[in-house]
Amino acid sequence: MRFSSLRINGGIEGGIVIDGQVVTFSEINDRAGTNLPPNLIEFIQHPDFSVIQEVSETQSLTGIGRTFDQARFSAPFDCPPKILGIGLNYVDHAADLKAEVPSEPASFMKPRTTIIGPGEPIKLPSESKRVTAEAELGIIIGKRCKNIYEHEASSVVFGYVPILDMTAEDILQRNPRFLTRAKSFDTFLSFGPVIYTPDEITDLSNLTVKTMHNGRVIRSNKIRNMTFSPYKLIAFHSCVMTFEPGDIICTGTPGAVVIENGDVVRCEIDGFAPLTNPVQG
Repeated sequence: MRFSSLRINGGIEGGIVIDGQVVTFSEINDRAGTNLPPNLIEFIQHPDFSVIQEVSETQSLTGIGRTFDQARFSAPFDCPPKILGIGLNYVDHAADLKAEVPSEPASFMKPRTTIIGPGEPIKLPSESKRVTAEAELGIIIGKRCKNIYEHEASSVVFGYVPILDMTAEDILQRNPRFLTRAKSFDTFLSFGPVIYTPDEITDLSNLTVKTMHNGRVIRSNKIRNMTFSPYKLIAFHSCVMTFEPGDIICTGTPGAVVIENGDVVRCEIDGFAPLTNPVQG
């Protein structure tokens, strides 16, 4: 299944992407008499895939939504319990920064106030003169879990989503202890427009993630070339913290690009709707 959130009448409504159109939960409720929650985070916390599956198989949803091109997407949700980032998770990216490949996942946290959605501007802070953008595969956790094994990790995933993660690189370069500040400026995390559930993905390890800048591919790499796979990241960090539905894990980038006022950056992942954001100085 494919999930998204839309800007409608001044508010945000969760919904599904089906047959090339986007239909909100409230529109499904009106058509089918269901009781789906109005927003996506509530659905992730209390999912009922069987209801949506039954509706999609037994009800005609044609004409009650809008086409994908007409939809005004927002971030899927803006109140995740946690946002966990992973640094230097591709060997090639570590080499770009002349850094050693970590022997264990190098993780950090981001505040939810960094979140923006597709098409919203990344705002360059006056405190930094060198901001970079990084395309990444994001994981949305779907179940509360703690101390799970790697082979169990797929069972706690709600879905996957494109991410653009920003860094005030000059601040970070002054002192590695400034990582939280360098990663935490408002608008420094975009995700969306569509979350894809695991059944939509044939081979996760074979997906290619691309960091794009003004229409040009800056760096790309396959998930299988991560130092720590998505499932390893989930299992490793579940021994540190309890994961909750709606937690976001940013799995690391194949490469970053410096961004300036007027630029457009994009995350492309095989088979996913791309995520694009303009840059505003």
